[in-house]
Amino acid sequence: MKKVLALILVVVMVLALSVTAYAEPAPDTKVAVFWYAFSDAYLSTVRAELDADFEAAGIEYQDFDSNNNQGTQLEQVQTAVTNGFTVLVVNLVTSGSADAAQQIIEAAGDVPVVFFNRAIEGDGEEHTVLDAFENISFIGTDAPEAGHMQGKMIGDFLVENFDAVDLNGDGKISYAMFMGDAANVEAIYRTQYGVEDADAILVENGKPELEYFDASNSLKYQLDPNGAWSSAAAFDFMSVNLAGYNEGNGNMIELVIANNDDMAIGSISALQAAGYNLGDGASTKIPVFGVDATQVAKDAIADDTMTGTVKQDNVGMANAICGVVYAVAGGEAVADAVAAVAESDEIFSVAEGFANKLFVAYAPYTGAEA
Repeated sequence: MKKVLALILVVVMVLALSVTAYAEPAPDTKVAVFWYAFSDAYLSTVRAELDADFEAAGIEYQDFDSNNNQGTQLEQVQTAVTNGFTVLVVNLVTSGSADAAQQIIEAAGDVPVVFFNRAIEGDGEEHTVLDAFENISFIGTDAPEAGHMQGKMIGDFLVENFDAVDLNGDGKISYAMFMGDAANVEAIYRTQYGVEDADAILVENGKPELEYFDASNSLKYQLDPNGAWSSAAAFDFMSVNLAGYNEGNGNMIELVIANNDDMAIGSISALQAAGYNLGDGASTKIPVFGVDATQVAKDAIADDTMTGTVKQDNVGMANAICGVVYAVAGGEAVADAVAAVAESDEIFSVAEGFANKLFVAYAPYTGAEA
């Protein structure tokens, strides 16, 4: 009976998120949350939501900025364990690194670890971490999903607007691609499927595949050199690109695809400096697509300076983390905590083949959505 009541509390908590939905957590519950970088625009919105959720639940917590340094994060975890934190919530710096995740787990000892957002297992390494240790879980997204959604969004848009987007009238769409982090599985799939799925829709509708603007770049993307998914990197790349690829030369970049909204916004800033995407109804608009649906991106879509994005649910992510933390801190088994949260809302699902891996669904966003 006690176990059933605890699981019901988790469900109610995730749905209602009100102070009255929570039982008082154990007096010694003390949560440490490690963020790969406070500077990440999307994760800053998750942090605000998660802080509010913990406060509503009466859970003592502290946020740590790992400043995009895995060594720093490991030292922070070791110090937190020494200082008596009872649950660790970890946004791994080195995404997709089983070795980095195992180091965190080993440093945690008997302290439960809830990983989130950034993958802890790379392609071909599934189950090597999540099946090997007790008292750990992962809350994130189904990595290919955002790429597929972005690719479909782009393909559908181009089919409807092909001639308008084809500025030089050569019958092809020239695109730029901005990649956030070469080792991040989310970035890898977004870079792949954002183009592949768009191409499939174009070909199905009798249109040619997308053409990367720089034929000398065999990778067909430009990578943030710091792996920070930053607007500054995209701005710099796009500014240089436009110096050589423009309407005057007849080779204008006609489409921008970015792994996240920060890079999308950076590219828009460069376009605006060149007289495009001013949202004035008179300037030429180059379609720009991102991922995350940050408020800045939604505002840009509303202002007609950006075309579309994929919503990465910050509220849902925070709710799921808090739900699992609350249950685990109260003594529930990890699998039970994950299952209860998954049952609480259709945006959550347990990853196939896992009992301790929870997905938060993506959704397309073009401005018409709530």
